Amino acid sequence: MQPAEPVIVVDLFEPLLKRLLQLLRQLPEQAWNNDTPCPGWTVKDIALHLLGDEIGQLSRGRDKDTSGLLPPGPDLVSRINANNQLWVDATRRMSTHLLCDLLDFTGHQVISYFKSLPLMETNGVVSWAGPDPAPVWLDVAREYTERWHHQQHIREAVGRPGLTEAVFLAPVLDTFARALPWTFRNVAAPEQTVVELKVVENVEQSWFLMRDKDRWSLFTETSIIPSATVTLDSDTAWKLYTKGIAKERAIQVANIQGNETLALNIFNAVAIIA
Repeated sequence: MQPAEPVIVVDLFEPLLKRLLQLLRQLPEQAWNNDTPCPGWTVKDIALHLLGDEIGQLSRGRDKDTSGLLPPGPDLVSRINANNQLWVDATRRMSTHLLCDLLDFTGHQVISYFKSLPLMETNGVVSWAGPDPAPVWLDVAREYTERWHHQQHIREAVGRPGLTEAVFLAPVLDTFARALPWTFRNVAAPEQTVVELKVVENVEQSWFLMRDKDRWSLFTETSIIPSATVTLDSDTAWKLYTKGIAKERAIQVANIQGNETLALNIFNAVAIIA
């Protein structure tokens, strides 16, 4: 058995930011108004959202400013959504030129901040991975997936190729896989039961969930034959985790082998908050 190892991505923020700025700075002005897979948001709106993320990291994380409070709402998700929309609505008057300059400025400061963090310490919670305190590396990896998948949305909206090279995509899928043990938390099965998620195309990787001592744990290698295997192409996999594809559609295009009842739980995985 090989437990899933930490996903260390601090060196990927720089090339990811470079690719984003290269893309945005060459867009014709009308392309900024293109609709994206995020309902109600244009290319410019997503870029503004990314800027808000950077400012939040620097203000709350680096500078320990606690003045920013989420607006009221019935639950955390609705409050986060309302806060995101409030930011986008308030900053839409910003020029695209200035927006790119600010993304460049704040992006490099955030990169320096992330590189300063003690990645192996525990601090805070990554809610989609469970209520237990999470290691810093997972929180940073979550921030990487946020920037990566929103850049995918922009690229799709303007008809540009996605960042599907393994160097960018493999850490995204590896991070998202940390949602699986929490997804399976209420799934009953005999001890030593193994369920495999296999991703193909652009990234070739398997993750194995094993039931042990009344909980599910994540591995990247196992000698136990899985009771169920779900095979997904990488595009379907990341969209499933981020609600970018309907669960029913993902099931249709998946290859499911073995215990289907167990396997279908894979499709309940979500690795975003809002």
